[in-house]
Amino acid sequence: MAAAPDRFATFRAALPFWMSLGMVPLLVAGLALGGAVLLALPLYGWALVIVLDRVTGLDEENADPDHPDRDLFWYRLITLVWFPVQALALFGAVWWAGSHAGFAWWELALLALGLSVMSGPVGIVYAHELMHQKPRVERWLADLLLATVLYSHFRSEHLRVHHLHVGTPRDAVSARYDEGFPGYFLRVLRDCAISAWRAEVALLRRAGLPAWHPRNPFWRYGLLQAMALVLAAGLGGWAGLALFLLQAFLAVWQLELTNYIEHYGLTRRHLGDGVYERVLPRHSWNATQRASNWLLINLQRHSDHHVRPDRRFPLLQTHGPDAAPQLPLGYTAMAAIAMFPPVWRRLMNPRVRDWRRQFYPDIRDWTAYDAGTNPMPRGAS
Repeated sequence: MAAAPDRFATFRAALPFWMSLGMVPLLVAGLALGGAVLLALPLYGWALVIVLDRVTGLDEENADPDHPDRDLFWYRLITLVWFPVQALALFGAVWWAGSHAGFAWWELALLALGLSVMSGPVGIVYAHELMHQKPRVERWLADLLLATVLYSHFRSEHLRVHHLHVGTPRDAVSARYDEGFPGYFLRVLRDCAISAWRAEVALLRRAGLPAWHPRNPFWRYGLLQAMALVLAAGLGGWAGLALFLLQAFLAVWQLELTNYIEHYGLTRRHLGDGVYERVLPRHSWNATQRASNWLLINLQRHSDHHVRPDRRFPLLQTHGPDAAPQLPLGYTAMAAIAMFPPVWRRLMNPRVRDWRRQFYPDIRDWTAYDAGTNPMPRGAS
């Protein structure tokens, strides 16, 4: 009989993934002191993690993917408690902004940026983990987290569009080769809610139900988002509502920076008639920087996530360069670089071309793939 896991050892191993809680005292300090102290929270979520990636190095170890959920309690707990933590922090700050007229506009902007680090790279990433799980309470927590950034359709788009069509023209989230982030961001904002709606409507119609049936989750999305807006306005008035809206936009911007990085320039082979090869580790960028994986709960092991979407984050496997393309830096640093398209292209376009030569040496013409259209299959005239 296998020995029971050492609970204390499991707690110690899981503890780095709780680094998001360090944002709470920084937020409190910023609210109390204002001014430059408000920079502490975004610096914690961005600059400190980049530095820690350099200090802590790479994490290339893989856990046993067959660990039962009961052995993952301390890992899972942070995703389960984060919604009340984030809600108290966010709506407490909204109330503070509405009740204290002493903050200048630039302080409110810094506060919104700090809050967006909690609700975006942390909150939406935790929601991403939760929406992939079977327990209903976890999926509800995902919906609640997404409502606080007014991006509830992300659940439908991610599960019903992105995972099915990643690396193909039908997936708006798969960034194309040579596409800069500003254009990508506008395209995603334009297309993703529409594709999410169409996917849910198609699912209802297959069940013989109309688009506006109560089972359409967009009813739930709209209600939860309306409740979040009413709560923000009630607690903080116009100033609080403006703060809430700005943090939501900045959180979505940071989410889509991450989405841009995850699949930039990577495409699946077109087999003909709109059919593509199955999803493989090679269709997502992999990264092993330790601290970014702590903050983003192993999101950088994205190659494995697309192969096993329901695998919980502690069990995600990292893949070597023979199976998956490797980023030169962690997601946090890569997100900063992505905001400067010329620098990004100089860094990443040669890596995409190397990926093409490694995994698809027989494909000579990538024009259609780059344009986001269905190319002719090999051998077609």
